[in-house]
Amino acid sequence: MALAGVRVIELAGLAPAPFCGMILADFGARVIRVDRTKVAMAMDTQARGKQSVALNLKKPQGVAVLKKLCVQSDVVIEPFRKGVMEKLGLGPEELLKENPRLIYARLTGFGQTGSYAQSAGHDINYLAISGLLSMLGRSSEKPYAPLNLVADFAGGGLMCAMGIVLALLERTRSGKGQVIDSSMVEGAAYVGSFMWKSRNIGLWNRPRGENLLDSGAPFYDTYQTSDGKHMAVGALEPQFYDQFVKGLGLDPSDLPPQMSFSDWPELKRIFTRTFATKTQAEWSRIFDGTDACVTPVLPLDEVQSHPHNKERGSFLKDAQGEVSPRPAPVLSRTPADPCLSRDPIIGEHTCSVLEEFGYGADEIEQLLSSGAVECNKFKSRM
Repeated sequence: MALAGVRVIELAGLAPAPFCGMILADFGARVIRVDRTKVAMAMDTQARGKQSVALNLKKPQGVAVLKKLCVQSDVVIEPFRKGVMEKLGLGPEELLKENPRLIYARLTGFGQTGSYAQSAGHDINYLAISGLLSMLGRSSEKPYAPLNLVADFAGGGLMCAMGIVLALLERTRSGKGQVIDSSMVEGAAYVGSFMWKSRNIGLWNRPRGENLLDSGAPFYDTYQTSDGKHMAVGALEPQFYDQFVKGLGLDPSDLPPQMSFSDWPELKRIFTRTFATKTQAEWSRIFDGTDACVTPVLPLDEVQSHPHNKERGSFLKDAQGEVSPRPAPVLSRTPADPCLSRDPIIGEHTCSVLEEFGYGADEIEQLLSSGAVECNKFKSRM
């Protein structure tokens, strides 16, 4: 796989950092997640292909183990607020002195500098500060966050993974590592670059929820069907819009012009009434094979069985019976080969990883007895 041979230390955190680690693991990196000791259950639901080492960082011996793991690896993913790792003597300045090739990725909400650098926050806060949240929402309603996808995952985990891959590529030329300051505010804003760059062409001149791509246009929205399900419509271009209207069984001469903003509310009412006359399956049969840009809104438990997704193998089922997306994008020669075995339990690989990093049996036993590390065995449920 593309990242085979790359060793990554992922310090356990919430959503964005685990996603970053999973991306790297899916494409071949060896990802070792460092968990805390005496924790009943991992919060990492994106642990596919990872190993788990449990360390007690309140003990000097635990800190020493973490330092050794980091210094002997290619990448460190660190999701803490600025200063946490420095207090442990494990900041990037200290570790890069010992391993100049190390790539130290710092993934935080507000970044390493600025007046908010030490502030707590979540996706909705980062999205708000990025400017994007002000643009999300329906007409005459308050802004709403689209789950925690934009800042946590797109602007956070995914951007951080891209930064790591860029740094790995650059290292092949310079032989040097570097520090990655991955801010979810800036990552989200960067993902939304189109919003800034397209303002001068009139796409966002109207109030929130009344523009072409923010649910304002009746031909770029979702509609409920007679069985309580929904269809998604994205018939922007005139030729696609014509097929859309034809599929609905409407006479174009009875409708106002597509781009007549003042008539959009009336068009939306017409489309709403029409979609409510048939089931989702019936509308899917009508629009499948056309260029009307109309598709069913599928719940998570139906995506794997959709014909298109099924043909491509877009979704996978792991050893726990859980369905999840196949890693993307698909590389022709070195595609991802995600581990479909169960997720690791906390500390499951502590002893084997320590052995690999040069610790002897007596040293490991001393670390275990002192409480600096923890090793747990998986117990199958029979």
